[in-house]
Amino acid sequence: MSETVSSSVEKAPAARGKVTVNGKTYYWGTGRRKSSVARVRITAGEGNFLVNKRTVDEFFTEPQSRTVVRAPLFTANAAAGLDVTVNVKGGGITGQAGAIVQGLGRALALYDASLRKDIQSAGFLTRDSRMKERKKYGLRGARRAFQFSKR
Repeated sequence: MSETVSSSVEKAPAARGKVTVNGKTYYWGTGRRKSSVARVRITAGEGNFLVNKRTVDEFFTEPQSRTVVRAPLFTANAAAGLDVTVNVKGGGITGQAGAIVQGLGRALALYDASLRKDIQSAGFLTRDSRMKERKKYGLRGARRAFQFSKR
């Protein structure tokens, strides 16, 4: 006969997207655009913005991408007081920027529920559903057919 040892330790259910580690509270948001996926983590800090362990200015060389990525922080008036860490992969620069915007919007909505209305009205929580159309059989691409010759 074997005795089963049952532990009486129960974990308290954490809010989805909110984690506390060593006294610091992190808020997570996931964003998607085209084939890009961004995992965004924010916490109170000095205003550091890292994308794939590089500063946002090093990662995004185009000024338009830099302003697009920072737009949710300016809408929330929280650009200086939050540290943002992003892991993004897949797709190109535009898709990655769009994924970061959605992930940052979701994380900010968890960070402060009163910001959700402003973030939603600015469109930072809406998923852009435009994707690359699949290739069809018998065609060269999604719609492009092979050249037709009558004779």
